[in-house]
Amino acid sequence: MRYLLIVGHAGIAEGIVSAFEMLMGPREYVIACGLTAQDGPDQYREVLAERLGVVGAEDDVVVLADVAGGYPVRCALETLASRGMDQRHMLVCGGANLPMVLSAIMGIDDGLGLDAIRDALLAEGTQAVREIV
Repeated sequence: MRYLLIVGHAGIAEGIVSAFEMLMGPREYVIACGLTAQDGPDQYREVLAERLGVVGAEDDVVVLADVAGGYPVRCALETLASRGMDQRHMLVCGGANLPMVLSAIMGIDDGLGLDAIRDALLAEGTQAVREIV
């Protein structure tokens, strides 16, 4: 199985999920976990581990994070590694935005491999940032 994990600070992860569901409908393989101001590191780690309980070591996980080096993504990588997952089954990108999430969902829905999804995410992420006026 292939999963999409969206992590971030405050309500970013859940907000992105709400936005894509409005556009594309819900997906059972999407997991969101946002670090709130009330969460301490231990509580966030517990919630993340619980939400990742469905993910096995042989599954693929696309991880999109709001900040590339932030605590939520570092914690996600540690949690996945502790479950026996190696980097061959992970695609991890920072700077997540809604166009990147939509590309990831379309790639997963179309059965694309992690390399093809990575290429689409990086292209979409950089093209999405531009001056409009």
